[in-house]
Amino acid sequence: MTVNQIIGDSPNQINAKFGKRFFAWMMAQSSGTYDKIVSDRKRSLFANLQGKVLEIGPGTGPNLPYYPKDIHWIGIEPNPHMHSYLKKQARKLGLNIDLRIGNAEWLDAEDNSIDTVISTLVLCSVPNIDYTLQAILRVLKPGGRFLFIEHVAAPEGSLLRRLQNTISPVWKAIGDGCHPDRETWIALEKAGFSSVNYERFDAQLPIVSPHIIGIATK
Repeated sequence: MTVNQIIGDSPNQINAKFGKRFFAWMMAQSSGTYDKIVSDRKRSLFANLQGKVLEIGPGTGPNLPYYPKDIHWIGIEPNPHMHSYLKKQARKLGLNIDLRIGNAEWLDAEDNSIDTVISTLVLCSVPNIDYTLQAILRVLKPGGRFLFIEHVAAPEGSLLRRLQNTISPVWKAIGDGCHPDRETWIALEKAGFSSVNYERFDAQLPIVSPHIIGIATK
């Protein structure tokens, strides 16, 4: 009997589990560096949060320090290896959190029940961005807001865009499905929000420097 037979997992399953564990560790080590780049923008974007706030893919919890303690925070994080980091961050900040297993295309929340949905560096890696945006619209209350900070594709025809397109297969493999060349703003504009307002900024990062930040309202 082989080790794989004993533990019940195929080599591919073992590799996938190791990859998710390693990605969680990597995010825990690197999130502080990225946060320094976008901290002022996060502080402005997340001002005046109230009621029920659902964060998609909260990862290791880099956004938690920006949230007021009186909100009802719900997190949908599909990678279970992120959960221990996230819970540790919440305890450190004295936040009560409602952490749920799920994914961005099926949000574990009732229709028209959420005041604000948040995603940062998540829409780049969801398998189907259109399904994800429809799930967000489903759970938001009428007039509810979707707040986002996402890296996006560089302008068509640019040297960076060509590099993003070339490196995309490898990038997705090592980045837990992340697409460096996704035209996220187009999907947002077509999703059916009553309004979508965003601005572009340069995060001065390799490959994924082009970013958008904004608010979409149901």
